[in-house]
Amino acid sequence: MKKLMMLAAIAATLVSCGGGGGRPNFGDNEFPVVTVGTSSADMQTTYPATIKGVQDVEIRPKATGFITQINVKEGQAVGAGQLLFVLDNETYQAQVRQAQAAVNTAQQQVNTAQLTYENSKQLHANKVIGDYELQTSQNSYESAKAQLAQAQAALASAREALSFCYVKSPAAGVVGTLPFKKGALVSGSNVLTTVSNISSMEVYFSVTEKDAMSMSRDGEGLNTLPPVKLKLADGSIYAHEGKVTKMSGVIDQATGTVQVIAVFTNPEKLLKSGGAGTIIIPRVASSAIIIPQACVSEVQNKKFVYIVGKDNKVKYTEIEVDPQDDGNNFIVTDGLKAGDKYVTNGITKLNDGMEIVPITPERYQQKIDEQAKAMTAGDIVGAMKK
Repeated sequence: MKKLMMLAAIAATLVSCGGGGGRPNFGDNEFPVVTVGTSSADMQTTYPATIKGVQDVEIRPKATGFITQINVKEGQAVGAGQLLFVLDNETYQAQVRQAQAAVNTAQQQVNTAQLTYENSKQLHANKVIGDYELQTSQNSYESAKAQLAQAQAALASAREALSFCYVKSPAAGVVGTLPFKKGALVSGSNVLTTVSNISSMEVYFSVTEKDAMSMSRDGEGLNTLPPVKLKLADGSIYAHEGKVTKMSGVIDQATGTVQVIAVFTNPEKLLKSGGAGTIIIPRVASSAIIIPQACVSEVQNKKFVYIVGKDNKVKYTEIEVDPQDDGNNFIVTDGLKAGDKYVTNGITKLNDGMEIVPITPERYQQKIDEQAKAMTAGDIVGAMKK
């Protein structure tokens, strides 16, 4: 048992000395080579995102005054029409009382003018007064009604001004921050808070022009896109999938990107307006070329592999890969095609144009095992020191 464990450790040491770039010293020019094939690959694209409520309403007072009451707390759920703040309204109440008194006076004048007019009509019918007196009485009555209407309009205006001192929520949602305290002087230029409808959340993210064209090229446009996922700030994946619903029709000239909106349900109220996350859009590549990252060398942000020609000579070839990867493999987008052959291990021992003896990865691993078994105690110590 101990011998097997030692052999496994030696094999691991040999691979660590040679795999991912180096290779064990076989004393020959044998390198593992595989032929490029295609397969289906589950891929994903990620975009930084900003989370907002489907309705974020800034609450501003229409009147100027001191805050006398704050009836809500930050994070509290409120309904449409619920009272949030009260401003000092003594002056406005006095104006309402004054306007109400004016209405009462005008109403009395209307009543008096109406009686006078009714009496004048009887006198006129009995030929006691003439047409002039009747018309004068009627004009006085109409004038009194007009003054009453004017007084009623002034009262309505005063009551509306008073209502501005009672700041109510225009929509159902959750109260945001409360920057002003009781006693603060505020006006219409001040945002008292924000009420956000967070039953559903809109997640904003930007895609490149190329990605935007790819999303909207199909006949049904955004309707054909698969559900998207949301990675939260703590790295976890949000439990509910979202749906891309909107795309801006204008390209941002400064960034060359297009804004896209995905909608997520928020039954647990976990998502907060103003939060940040990452949108994950899955996609499937039906004919993808997938190669291990260990067989790729990187120089100045460029990636290279060794392709084996018909004469068994290797060619140092640049490839392009999808920016999204799983940490173990690359999806090659250019530089390799189906049927090409490339070296999978020992690439640091290769030079451009070097002739090799291709072997299979299985034979390569077998030779590693054979060499491990044939090593002396001194070889083992030397390998372990590497």
